[in-house]
Amino acid sequence: MEQELSTREMELYLDKAGVLIEALPYIQHFQGATIIVKYGGSAMVDHELKKSVIKDVALLKLIGFRPIIVHGGGKEITKWLGKIGKKSEFVNGFRVTDDETMYVAEMVLNRINKGLVSMMEKVGVKACGISGKDGTVLRVTRKKPGGSDIGFVGEVTEVDTSLLNTLLDAGFVPVICPVGSDDGYYSYNINADDAACAIAKAMKAQKLVFLSDIKGVMENPDDPGSLISEMTVAEAKKFIENGHAGGGMLPKLNSCIEAIESGVHRVHILDGRIPHSQLLEFFTNKGIGTAIIGDTEQRFYETSRED
Repeated sequence: MEQELSTREMELYLDKAGVLIEALPYIQHFQGATIIVKYGGSAMVDHELKKSVIKDVALLKLIGFRPIIVHGGGKEITKWLGKIGKKSEFVNGFRVTDDETMYVAEMVLNRINKGLVSMMEKVGVKACGISGKDGTVLRVTRKKPGGSDIGFVGEVTEVDTSLLNTLLDAGFVPVICPVGSDDGYYSYNINADDAACAIAKAMKAQKLVFLSDIKGVMENPDDPGSLISEMTVAEAKKFIENGHAGGGMLPKLNSCIEAIESGVHRVHILDGRIPHSQLLEFFTNKGIGTAIIGDTEQRFYETSRED
């Protein structure tokens, strides 16, 4: 004899159904959308968070999105440089990269890359790990922040999307490590934020997601309750002009604005330390991070779905 569901069990099932219904308009709106996920921060070194990120991307793929992962690996590069007795140096936030550092960086990034591919395959989604050198996806020149020559650090000048589109059309999730080449085919380390932004612009992506160790854009950095769920490009520029974007938020916001003005529809800044942060951001009415949108884009969290 079947046992009847308790009131509490029924409430739990109804809650789950409500979540699916809330997600429906977002799934419909972004069906077939290209999404660039810049993956970095603590979510790369915590194994459980790493599984959460991979499962999120796998789900996005399985419901009809076209995700591309661009990953970093700065903490691992620093660790392995330390193992060979080499101290990491930074200029304006960029790693000074001589021949030896570039050799270690490329080795570490490729190891991370194949590990992410394996995790993706393990949850039943086809993935292909490449670097920006493959198919000359990322062509660079030498980056000189503040006029300083910091070695093999690349500034992206051109993105060839041919290989990425081929992989996407064949049903693969491209997983890209941020290494590119110059006209002489020398290898260059690229800031992962810069690489993700360049790829998003070239692919005309509907979404660009920055997974990092910050909750999003906050009016008051010391008050988690001051999180701004959505802001237009005009609002973001005003936020910067008013001096509210301090520390690492300033370059991130500028990257978001540049991406939107280059054709990306929405840019999300999310806390990758929160499990399944992408799903919570994309498929709930208000989300948990900050979405930067074009000045004429619809604000989803203000839209009534009672009908």
